Amino acid sequence: MTEKYKIYLSEDTKMRLINDAELFEFYRNDGSVNLNGFLKELIVNYFEQYRKDNDELLNNMLEELTSVKSLKSKEASVLAEKIITTYINNRENTSGKSSVITLTVSGESYNIVQIIENNLLKDNSLSGYIKDMFLSYLSIPRNKREEIIFRQTYDAINKAIAENKVLSFTSTNSSKQGTIYVEPYLIATSKEEQFSYLLCHGHKYDLDHTFRISRLRNVFITSDEFVRSKKTEERLTQVGIRHPHSASSDIHAVIQMTERGKQMYKMIVKNRPAVTEIKGDRYHFDWPQQQLEDYFRRFGKEAIALRPKSLKTKLQKYFSDAAEAYSDKASR
Repeated sequence: MTEKYKIYLSEDTKMRLINDAELFEFYRNDGSVNLNGFLKELIVNYFEQYRKDNDELLNNMLEELTSVKSLKSKEASVLAEKIITTYINNRENTSGKSSVITLTVSGESYNIVQIIENNLLKDNSLSGYIKDMFLSYLSIPRNKREEIIFRQTYDAINKAIAENKVLSFTSTNSSKQGTIYVEPYLIATSKEEQFSYLLCHGHKYDLDHTFRISRLRNVFITSDEFVRSKKTEERLTQVGIRHPHSASSDIHAVIQMTERGKQMYKMIVKNRPAVTEIKGDRYHFDWPQQQLEDYFRRFGKEAIALRPKSLKTKLQKYFSDAAEAYSDKASR
């Protein structure tokens, strides 16, 4: 069964939902953002939590209000619901443009919308209820929103970790084709990106790995068990604290910064490597090479890699190729 509904909200709320759909990589085959697919996952995975949180809030408010002797129980209930609807759920910025989303539901999302429509609306409209649920979702930190959207994936990973079971999956961002088998150790969140990563060890190969959880597909807990290694766990725990988006070994690097480069290092915080030591204009880092390379590409001539030679060569080639490309375009 498929049904379409008009959901009225502000343009700001709509754009924030689209932004999450992009961040969590909900795309159609033509490359456009699949907002409807994202919203269906949101409804399916967040409805019960939203309903539970609302019920707890209502019950807590009722307890407080019914303690006031002049208020009868029924009056307290009406007042509590009015406060929630008017002052708590209505967190939308109404000063900007209004917008509308056509929500197409089917399967489990259709069943949930039917439950809402038949049981939970009271003085609210279906559009208002779903809008309130979207606003509640958007008030949660991004890494927790990711956990909501990919709830089944998180549940499978946590279960595999607790039971020391080998995990299999495919990844949308892996150079490897086919199924990947790993020994899962922990989930860690990147403070700058606010995305969560599975930190694990290869089941067939003796290598540490990290995978962004929102990019995992076909996650399956196998029947194979593995023996947890204390050294591996300690190593991956440190990776999770320092740079969960990369499980590569650290190298020692020296970067020479201009005054502008020093300011850029303070300002560009996303995936910023932690400095080990500063000696004048020379910054020392113990960090994975690929992460250093990706980060300092943004600095141009304001940050020069002095060592190791491998990092210096990589950055030289990157800027040389860029200069050549611009030169070719200029000559046309």
